Amino acid sequence: MFSKIFPKIHTEGYRFLIISGVATLVFYALSTFLGLLGLVITIWVYYFFRDPDRTSINDDNYLVSPADGEIIKVEEVDGPKELGLEDRKFKKISIFMNVFDCHVNRTPCSGKIDEILYKPGKFLNASLDKASEDNERNYYKIKNVDGEDIVVVQIAGLIARRIVCESSKDQELKQGERIGMIRFGSRADVYYENYEPLVKIGQTAVAGETLLAKK
Repeated sequence: MFSKIFPKIHTEGYRFLIISGVATLVFYALSTFLGLLGLVITIWVYYFFRDPDRTSINDDNYLVSPADGEIIKVEEVDGPKELGLEDRKFKKISIFMNVFDCHVNRTPCSGKIDEILYKPGKFLNASLDKASEDNERNYYKIKNVDGEDIVVVQIAGLIARRIVCESSKDQELKQGERIGMIRFGSRADVYYENYEPLVKIGQTAVAGETLLAKK
């Protein structure tokens, strides 16, 4: 019960929590109203950087969500040209993370990271179609246990200003394991083959737990 009310936070959050806490004390010295406003912001910072434990299905016949948020796209597309996959057809599921969602990202499957590619770019609203091609983003190409390519893309959003990668090339991953996070509003795309989607647009996903697709 305690961990649900006060979840642990991601290491990226400590600096921001200290800054907002100190600012709250300064604001409170100036005005009670400003102090209360600072307190609200500090509480929001704490919950933005929350990093709760999640329990994955641990079944390679399924893909789990890499992010908390709303399903905004379920479609068939060409693979990411940045990874040389543009001549193959993939299904893609996009999850939009608003500023109240947990922003820790997880791998949808067990496997080995075959490639990580960072691309600088713009900071458009992450819910827009152009965000997948124009925004700052980080690609993870993962070989699942069957040797298939599963691609996760972290996409920065309108106020997101840092994509945090906590994984490395050739790293072995377990399904639902943390791979990184994005600060302050963003999106995650999943590209896959040989699975059928289990989710629909408008559905809320939970990272590491919601089943996105099944073989």
